[in-house]
Amino acid sequence: MIKDIQYIKNVDSGNFFLLAGPCVVESRDMCFDIAKRIIEITDRLEIPYIFKASYRKANRSRLDSFSGIGDETALEILCDIRETLKIPVVTDIHNPEEAAITVRYGIDVLQIPAFLCRQTDLLIAAAETGKVINIKKGQFASPESMVFAVNKVRESGNQKVMLTDRGTSFGYHDLIVDFRGIVEMKKNNCPVILDVTHSLQQPNQISGVTGGRPDFIETIARAGVAVGIDGIFVETHPHPQIAKSDGANMLQLDLLEGVLTRLVKIRKTINEL
Repeated sequence: MIKDIQYIKNVDSGNFFLLAGPCVVESRDMCFDIAKRIIEITDRLEIPYIFKASYRKANRSRLDSFSGIGDETALEILCDIRETLKIPVVTDIHNPEEAAITVRYGIDVLQIPAFLCRQTDLLIAAAETGKVINIKKGQFASPESMVFAVNKVRESGNQKVMLTDRGTSFGYHDLIVDFRGIVEMKKNNCPVILDVTHSLQQPNQISGVTGGRPDFIETIARAGVAVGIDGIFVETHPHPQIAKSDGANMLQLDLLEGVLTRLVKIRKTINEL
């Protein structure tokens, strides 16, 4: 499936694939700078890479939270990144109408946000585009129950589906990654991704701004690679402290190369077992 995505590289390296970029499109220059830097790193490490950025954030805690620079403007930036840098792109969709709209801008992978993973109409519309569909497991859902989301896509005529774990809510202000869930979701015979940065969110803060523990990013990522994850999802930003969305749990861009270098070493060891 990953091999069939246009512009994807390094697919025969034996490495996990990477979905990485900023949480949301903030500006053209920022997105291009991040994408170019990640391309340099992933080319050197031979990691298959898909650029990630939400063109709009529909799930913000407060009404005054930043949600985007405008749908068309952001989608045009994602399209330009794809065509200029020759890399595939993934972005979120939130309702059935958005599925067809994003495809017109050349989006390669349509991502279903965790809180929408049970939305039948959305899954059907995404499936009918024929694109690769990445479904994030809801914080409220069990790994075993995700078979029904997968089947909604497959029974709509699209076999190109992936699952992403982004933690499970066991309390009011934190998320936990149960690595047994990765093994369970792999039983669906589809690629399984670990969303490292969103798994470290601390949601539902009194301030209305989600917190996070980015100091555990590499810890969670190492464990995911060790249990055989197919892909890694990381949100990254040159200056997380001023990012317009999810800055509290993002990886600082200049730390990404070191983290990925160490993860590749773990993957190589796992492949030899």
